[in-house]
Amino acid sequence: MLPLKEKEIDRIFKPDLTSRSGRELLAFYLQAKFRQICLFDKKQDVPIINAVNSGFVNRFSRRIIEGTQRHMLVGVTGESASGKSTICREIKRVIEELSMPVTVLSTDNYFNDISDLIKKYGSFDSLRDNGYDVDAPSSFQLDVLRNDLINLAEGIDIKAPMYLPNGTGVSVPEAFEVKSQKIIVVEGIATMYENVKDVFDIKIYVETDNNLRKTRFISRAVEERNQSVDNALKHWNYIAQAGEKYVKPFRKEADLVLNGNSNLKHLAQILEYIYDITNNFQ
Repeated sequence: MLPLKEKEIDRIFKPDLTSRSGRELLAFYLQAKFRQICLFDKKQDVPIINAVNSGFVNRFSRRIIEGTQRHMLVGVTGESASGKSTICREIKRVIEELSMPVTVLSTDNYFNDISDLIKKYGSFDSLRDNGYDVDAPSSFQLDVLRNDLINLAEGIDIKAPMYLPNGTGVSVPEAFEVKSQKIIVVEGIATMYENVKDVFDIKIYVETDNNLRKTRFISRAVEERNQSVDNALKHWNYIAQAGEKYVKPFRKEADLVLNGNSNLKHLAQILEYIYDITNNFQ
C-alpha cells in the first residue's frame, strides 16, 4: 500500500471551473481524450463513428471555456428506420445508469394537427396519396419546438404537445410535462430543420444502409402498426424520397455521423469511457 500522500500525487485534481484557465485545461484534456475515443472506435469490427465535423471539437471546447450555464442540447436526426430512436434509448439508458440527469424528447410530438384534413380525405393514407407532404418542415410546429428547446436549455420545464399516433392526426397542445435536465437529447427529423438546428450544442446524424432501413421499416409497419404490406411499401417509397429531400442534406452539417447498424454494446462502452474521463478529476 502506498502512503496516502503518495497516492494523492497520482490523482488528477479537478481544475477550478469558475476560472477561465481551469476551463481551458479541461477543454484541452477532453480534446486529447476525444482523439483517443476515435482511435478506439476505428479498431472495432463495426465502428460507430462514420465521420466527425472538422470544427466540432474546437466549437465544443469553446463552449466549455466560455463557462455557459445552459443545459446541454443534443440533437439526433437521420432518415426513417436509420436507428436514431434506438441510439437515443441507449444513450438514455447508459446516462441514467451513470446517474447523470437526462431528458429525451421526440420531435414527432410537434407535427401539426391535421385532423380536419384527415376527415376531409377519409384517412391519413388518402391524405398522403393526395399530395400532403408529412415530413416537410411546414408540417411541424417549428416555432413551438424552438421556443421549447430554448426554455429547456435555460433550465425551464416545458409542456410539450403530443401528436396522437392513431391515424386521427390530432395534436394535443401542452399535453405532457418535460423536465429540463442537464442533458437533453432530442430525436427526430425536425431537429436539423431551419430555425431549430442552431440551438443544439451537439448535432448527430445517424445513417444506415437503405436495404436494412427498408427491411426495418416494413417489419415495423406490418408487425407494430398493423399495416398491409402493400400500404407499408407505398409509405416506404414516400419516406425514402422525403428523406433524400429533407433529411439527408443535413449530414454534412452534423458534428458526428454515427452508424445506425453498429453494436450498441460498443456505443455503451464509448459513453462509459466519456463519463470516466470527464470524471477523472478528483
